[in-house]
Amino acid sequence: MIYITTPITTSRLVLQPIAVDDYAFVLQLVNSDGWIQFIGDRNVHSEEAAKAYIRKIQQTPNLIYWVARLNDNQTPVGIISYMKRVYLDNYDLGFAFLPQFQQQGLAFEAARGILDFVTNNMHEKIILATLLPENVKSIKLLEKLGFQFSATVDVEKECLHIYQLNVT
Repeated sequence: MIYITTPITTSRLVLQPIAVDDYAFVLQLVNSDGWIQFIGDRNVHSEEAAKAYIRKIQQTPNLIYWVARLNDNQTPVGIISYMKRVYLDNYDLGFAFLPQFQQQGLAFEAARGILDFVTNNMHEKIILATLLPENVKSIKLLEKLGFQFSATVDVEKECLHIYQLNVT
């Protein structure tokens, strides 16, 4: 099981492991249009359900969620995930940001911070990302980070695209 407690700081963000106290933010994020469209409805529609969702994340082996917060006022703006999926050979990077914080370079900054952390501390050589092929904004972000299309995989009756980053 991966367990990380140290915050990661970038120029505009601090990335901290998710905590149950983040339930209000998580409730808002997982019910945003982009999350529902590209990640799926997690049936998290109450404070208690959000707390249970976070506890499940915290108890899942090989899964880390960081909450990205603005440095200046600690406002939570997004999530970066890093997980080992059963259908992939390598870890998978994921991200989701509240709509009002998209298109500002924050997701790129947060993802870059996590990529730097995992490559330097966990010595990863290949990092993957999976997404729906119609998630064009996320594909552009992955390509900006250096990921390249690698393959497709069918998961739960959905065709996902796999992008790969080879760390040198």
